[in-house]
Amino acid sequence: MATSDTTGGTAVVTGASRGFGLALTAALAARGTNVVACARDGDRLAAAVAALPDAARIVPVRADVTDPGGRAALVDAASRTGRIDLLVHNAGELGPSPLPELARYPITALRAVLEATVLAPLALTQLALPLLERAAAPTIVTLSSDAAVAAYPGWGGYGAAKAALDHFAAVFAVELPAPTRVYAFDPGDMRTHMHQLAFPGEDISDRPEPAVVVPALLRLLDRRPPSGRYRAAELAVPVGAGSPG
Repeated sequence: MATSDTTGGTAVVTGASRGFGLALTAALAARGTNVVACARDGDRLAAAVAALPDAARIVPVRADVTDPGGRAALVDAASRTGRIDLLVHNAGELGPSPLPELARYPITALRAVLEATVLAPLALTQLALPLLERAAAPTIVTLSSDAAVAAYPGWGGYGAAKAALDHFAAVFAVELPAPTRVYAFDPGDMRTHMHQLAFPGEDISDRPEPAVVVPALLRLLDRRPPSGRYRAAELAVPVGAGSPG
Protein backbone atom coordinates (compact mmCIF):
# COMPACT_ATOMS: atom_id res chain seq x y z
CA MET A 1 0.00 0.00 0.00
CA ALA A 2 1.50 3.30 -1.06
CA THR A 3 1.92 5.99 1.56
CA SER A 4 2.19 9.73 1.21
CA ASP A 5 3.00 12.67 3.47
CA THR A 6 0.03 14.99 3.03
CA THR A 7 1.49 17.81 5.10
CA GLY A 8 2.01 21.06 3.23
CA GLY A 9 0.36 21.84 -0.08
CA THR A 10 -3.08 23.34 -0.54
CA ALA A 11 -6.45 21.96 0.49
CA VAL A 12 -9.95 23.20 -0.31
CA VAL A 13 -12.63 22.38 2.25
CA THR A 14 -16.28 23.28 1.75
CA GLY A 15 -18.79 23.74 4.57
CA ALA A 16 -15.99 24.76 6.91
CA SER A 17 -17.66 27.15 9.35
CA ARG A 18 -18.51 24.43 11.89
CA GLY A 19 -18.75 20.70 12.49
CA PHE A 20 -16.55 18.29 10.58
CA GLY A 21 -15.48 20.89 8.02
CA LEU A 22 -14.11 23.23 10.69
CA ALA A 23 -12.43 20.41 12.61
CA LEU A 24 -10.76 19.16 9.44
CA THR A 25 -9.67 22.67 8.47
CA ALA A 26 -8.04 23.12 11.88
CA ALA A 27 -6.28 19.75 11.68
CA LEU A 28 -4.95 20.32 8.17
CA ALA A 29 -3.65 23.78 9.03
CA ALA A 30 -1.95 22.37 12.13
CA ARG A 31 -0.10 19.94 9.85
CA GLY A 32 1.25 22.79 7.71
CA THR A 33 -1.33 22.66 4.93
CA ASN A 34 -2.63 25.88 3.41
CA VAL A 35 -6.42 25.62 3.55
CA VAL A 36 -8.91 27.52 1.44
CA ALA A 37 -12.12 27.13 3.44
CA CYS A 38 -15.59 28.19 2.39
CA ALA A 39 -19.06 28.51 3.88
CA ARG A 40 -22.29 30.31 3.06
CA ASP A 41 -22.15 32.21 6.34
CA GLY A 42 -19.00 34.24 5.84
CA ASP A 43 -19.17 35.97 9.21
CA ARG A 44 -19.39 32.71 11.14
CA LEU A 45 -16.58 31.24 9.04
CA ALA A 46 -14.31 34.23 9.61
CA ALA A 47 -14.92 34.15 13.36
CA ALA A 48 -14.35 30.38 13.56
CA VAL A 49 -11.11 30.57 11.57
CA ALA A 50 -9.80 33.54 13.56
CA ALA A 51 -10.08 31.48 16.75
CA LEU A 52 -7.85 28.68 15.42
CA PRO A 53 -4.16 28.47 16.41
CA ASP A 54 -3.02 28.20 12.78
CA ALA A 55 -5.39 30.81 11.32
CA ALA A 56 -2.56 32.29 9.23
CA ARG A 57 -2.62 29.18 7.04
CA ILE A 58 -6.35 29.46 6.33
CA VAL A 59 -8.05 31.60 3.70
CA PRO A 60 -11.77 31.93 4.53
CA VAL A 61 -14.02 32.47 1.51
CA ARG A 62 -17.67 33.38 1.74
CA ALA A 63 -19.12 31.11 -0.93
CA ASP A 64 -22.23 29.06 -1.56
CA VAL A 65 -21.13 25.99 -3.52
CA THR A 66 -24.52 25.85 -5.27
CA ASP A 67 -23.77 29.24 -6.84
CA PRO A 68 -21.48 29.32 -9.89
CA GLY A 69 -20.02 32.62 -8.69
CA GLY A 70 -19.28 31.13 -5.30
CA ARG A 71 -17.50 28.15 -6.84
CA ALA A 72 -15.48 30.45 -9.08
CA ALA A 73 -14.44 32.58 -6.09
CA LEU A 74 -13.33 29.49 -4.20
CA VAL A 75 -11.22 28.12 -7.05
CA ASP A 76 -9.80 31.59 -7.72
CA ALA A 77 -8.64 31.83 -4.11
CA ALA A 78 -6.99 28.41 -4.36
CA SER A 79 -5.36 29.29 -7.69
CA ARG A 80 -3.16 31.87 -5.95
CA THR A 81 -1.20 28.99 -4.42
CA GLY A 82 -0.67 27.43 -7.83
CA ARG A 83 -2.37 24.09 -7.27
CA ILE A 84 -4.90 22.08 -5.25
CA ASP A 85 -3.56 18.96 -3.56
CA LEU A 86 -6.75 18.05 -1.70
CA LEU A 87 -10.39 18.88 -2.46
CA VAL A 88 -12.87 17.97 0.28
CA HIS A 89 -16.59 18.12 -0.50
CA ASN A 90 -17.99 18.50 2.99
CA ALA A 91 -20.85 20.93 2.33
CA GLY A 92 -24.29 19.43 1.85
CA GLU A 93 -27.97 19.82 2.58
CA LEU A 94 -29.94 17.65 5.00
CA GLY A 95 -33.41 18.60 3.82
CA PRO A 96 -36.53 19.31 5.89
CA SER A 97 -36.38 18.90 9.66
CA PRO A 98 -37.84 16.69 10.99
CA LEU A 99 -37.05 14.33 8.13
CA PRO A 100 -40.18 13.45 6.13
CA GLU A 101 -41.06 10.10 4.62
CA LEU A 102 -40.71 9.87 0.86
CA ALA A 103 -44.49 9.70 0.44
CA ARG A 104 -44.72 13.31 1.56
CA TYR A 105 -41.25 14.60 0.70
CA PRO A 106 -41.52 18.11 -0.84
CA ILE A 107 -40.05 17.93 -4.34
CA THR A 108 -38.70 21.47 -4.11
CA ALA A 109 -36.82 20.50 -0.95
CA LEU A 110 -35.40 17.41 -2.64
CA ARG A 111 -34.14 19.56 -5.51
CA ALA A 112 -32.26 21.70 -2.98
CA VAL A 113 -30.72 18.60 -1.37
CA LEU A 114 -29.58 17.25 -4.73
CA GLU A 115 -28.28 20.65 -5.82
CA ALA A 116 -26.10 21.09 -2.74
CA THR A 117 -25.05 17.49 -2.18
CA VAL A 118 -24.63 16.14 -5.71
CA LEU A 119 -24.55 18.79 -8.43
CA ALA A 120 -22.45 21.38 -6.59
CA PRO A 121 -19.61 18.94 -5.79
CA LEU A 122 -19.61 17.76 -9.40
CA ALA A 123 -19.46 21.31 -10.74
CA LEU A 124 -16.75 22.32 -8.26
CA THR A 125 -14.65 19.28 -9.12
CA GLN A 126 -14.91 20.09 -12.82
CA LEU A 127 -13.78 23.65 -12.13
CA ALA A 128 -10.93 22.59 -9.84
CA LEU A 129 -9.49 19.84 -12.05
CA PRO A 130 -6.87 22.02 -13.79
CA LEU A 131 -5.41 22.94 -10.38
CA LEU A 132 -5.66 19.36 -9.11
CA GLU A 133 -3.74 18.18 -12.16
CA ARG A 134 -0.78 20.34 -11.06
CA ALA A 135 -0.43 18.43 -7.79
CA ALA A 136 1.96 15.51 -7.38
CA ALA A 137 -0.63 13.42 -5.56
CA PRO A 138 -4.08 14.94 -6.11
CA THR A 139 -6.85 13.73 -3.84
CA ILE A 140 -10.61 14.29 -3.87
CA VAL A 141 -12.76 13.41 -0.86
CA THR A 142 -16.55 13.32 -0.77
CA LEU A 143 -18.34 13.04 2.58
CA SER A 144 -20.59 10.00 2.56
CA SER A 145 -23.10 8.57 5.03
CA ASP A 146 -24.42 5.18 6.03
CA ALA A 147 -27.74 6.50 4.69
CA ALA A 148 -26.18 6.12 1.23
CA VAL A 149 -26.03 2.34 1.58
CA ALA A 150 -28.81 1.51 4.06
CA ALA A 151 -32.53 2.30 4.08
CA TYR A 152 -33.72 4.35 7.07
CA PRO A 153 -37.19 5.87 7.42
CA GLY A 154 -37.04 9.59 6.71
CA TRP A 155 -33.59 9.48 5.15
CA GLY A 156 -34.71 8.86 1.57
CA GLY A 157 -33.84 12.30 0.22
CA TYR A 158 -30.50 12.74 1.94
CA GLY A 159 -29.56 9.09 1.46
CA ALA A 160 -30.34 9.18 -2.25
CA ALA A 161 -28.19 12.28 -2.65
CA LYS A 162 -25.27 10.70 -0.80
CA ALA A 163 -25.64 7.49 -2.82
CA ALA A 164 -25.42 9.54 -6.01
CA LEU A 165 -22.36 11.35 -4.65
CA ASP A 166 -20.75 8.00 -3.80
CA HIS A 167 -21.28 6.91 -7.39
CA PHE A 168 -19.83 10.13 -8.76
CA ALA A 169 -16.74 9.51 -6.62
CA ALA A 170 -16.47 5.93 -7.89
CA VAL A 171 -16.71 7.00 -11.52
CA PHE A 172 -14.25 9.87 -11.08
CA ALA A 173 -11.87 7.29 -9.58
CA VAL A 174 -11.82 5.25 -12.79
CA GLU A 175 -11.87 8.24 -15.12
CA LEU A 176 -9.14 10.43 -13.64
CA PRO A 177 -5.54 9.43 -14.32
CA ALA A 178 -3.09 8.10 -11.74
CA PRO A 179 -1.88 9.11 -9.23
CA THR A 180 -5.22 10.77 -8.43
CA ARG A 181 -7.16 9.24 -5.54
CA VAL A 182 -10.90 9.71 -5.01
CA TYR A 183 -12.37 8.70 -1.67
CA ALA A 184 -15.94 8.58 -0.41
CA PHE A 185 -15.43 8.92 3.34
CA ASP A 186 -18.19 7.93 5.75
CA PRO A 187 -17.48 9.60 9.12
CA GLY A 188 -20.33 7.90 10.94
CA ASP A 189 -22.63 9.67 13.39
CA MET A 190 -21.20 12.85 14.87
CA ARG A 191 -22.33 15.55 17.25
CA THR A 192 -23.00 18.21 14.63
CA HIS A 193 -25.58 20.87 13.87
CA MET A 194 -26.84 18.86 10.90
CA HIS A 195 -27.20 15.69 12.96
CA GLN A 196 -29.15 17.61 15.56
CA LEU A 197 -31.51 18.88 12.85
CA ALA A 198 -32.07 15.28 11.80
CA PHE A 199 -33.13 14.45 15.36
CA PRO A 200 -34.81 17.63 16.64
CA GLY A 201 -35.34 17.68 20.37
CA GLU A 202 -33.27 14.54 20.96
CA ASP A 203 -30.09 14.30 23.02
CA ILE A 204 -27.20 13.48 20.67
CA SER A 205 -24.46 14.04 23.24
CA ASP A 206 -23.46 10.38 22.95
CA ARG A 207 -22.20 10.97 19.41
CA PRO A 208 -18.50 11.77 19.02
CA GLU A 209 -17.32 15.31 18.36
CA PRO A 210 -16.08 15.85 14.77
CA ALA A 211 -12.52 16.42 15.99
CA VAL A 212 -12.50 12.82 17.23
CA VAL A 213 -13.30 11.54 13.74
CA VAL A 214 -10.88 13.74 11.77
CA PRO A 215 -7.79 11.57 12.54
CA ALA A 216 -9.42 8.70 10.64
CA LEU A 217 -9.58 10.80 7.49
CA LEU A 218 -6.01 12.00 8.00
CA ARG A 219 -4.91 8.38 8.24
CA LEU A 220 -6.68 7.66 4.95
CA LEU A 221 -4.97 10.62 3.29
CA ASP A 222 -1.56 9.59 4.60
CA ARG A 223 -1.86 5.97 3.58
CA ARG A 224 -3.35 6.71 0.13
CA PRO A 225 -4.89 3.27 -0.48
CA PRO A 226 -6.71 2.67 -3.77
CA SER A 227 -9.68 4.93 -4.48
CA GLY A 228 -12.93 3.73 -2.93
CA ARG A 229 -15.43 4.10 -0.12
CA TYR A 230 -13.99 4.02 3.40
CA ARG A 231 -15.59 4.22 6.85
CA ALA A 232 -14.06 6.12 9.75
CA ALA A 233 -14.65 3.11 12.00
CA GLU A 234 -12.30 1.08 9.79
CA LEU A 235 -9.61 3.75 10.01
CA ALA A 236 -9.82 4.60 13.69
CA VAL A 237 -6.54 5.64 15.26
CA PRO A 238 -5.81 3.58 18.40
CA VAL A 239 -5.93 5.52 21.65
CA GLY A 240 -2.43 6.66 22.57
CA ALA A 241 -1.11 6.28 19.01
CA GLY A 242 1.01 8.93 17.41
CA SER A 243 0.19 10.87 14.29
CA PRO A 244 -1.79 9.02 11.60
CA GLY A 245 0.27 7.13 9.11
